[in-house]
Amino acid sequence: MKYRLWQRRLTISAPKMTIKRHLPWPLLALLWTVALAVAVAVAVWTYQLGSRALPGLQGESGEQVELLSDQVKKLAAENERLQSAANASQNELKIAQTAQSQLAVQVKNLEAENNRQKEDLAFFDSLLPTNLGVPGITIQRFKAELAGPSQVRYRVLVMQGGAATQQFAGNLQLSITIWQAGKSAIINFPEANSTDLARYRLAFKYYQRVEGVVNLPEGATIKSVAVRVLDRGQVRAQQSVDL
Repeated sequence: MKYRLWQRRLTISAPKMTIKRHLPWPLLALLWTVALAVAVAVAVWTYQLGSRALPGLQGESGEQVELLSDQVKKLAAENERLQSAANASQNELKIAQTAQSQLAVQVKNLEAENNRQKEDLAFFDSLLPTNLGVPGITIQRFKAELAGPSQVRYRVLVMQGGAATQQFAGNLQLSITIWQAGKSAIINFPEANSTDLARYRLAFKYYQRVEGVVNLPEGATIKSVAVRVLDRGQVRAQQSVDL
């Protein structure tokens, strides 16, 4: 019976035993040292190989960077030069435009002065002895024109003919006929409450010139302008023009 039990323990049904072999630690340390040395050698070799290749690459890259830097500097200098030239041209253009505007104003003023001198010449021609013999107050020149949408500019030359021995004192009156809101109306200047009555006063011995601009209601259509010379409320001379 004991023999059988002992035999069963030796059969295949008995538990298996695993035998592990452990390397001695000196041998394991030697293997780790060899692996580390190989890794260091590979790293050093890779570094040396890269060092041989990098100088050439760094040299070429440095030259390219320097070349690009020079080109950028040249382009910046050229841009600055062109900007300065553009600013100078713009300033010259502004100066030319200002001079042209000033010349246009001067030409306009000269034309106005020329027309004024022509009117004065015509007026003085009217003062020749043939016309001086006509006694009384007369309107030698009267001109009215539109100065704007609702403005009228007028010029009047009044003369006292004959043997003028006394100074004439009177007033000038403008009557402007307009069309507004479907009906006709007459506006007199100066108005009763006007603050510029002195501008319409006449005081002369031989002649006097009166000129100015009057404002009318917006939207009014100007039809005609009449001028009168008043002496104590009595009409001494008058003229009218259609516009």
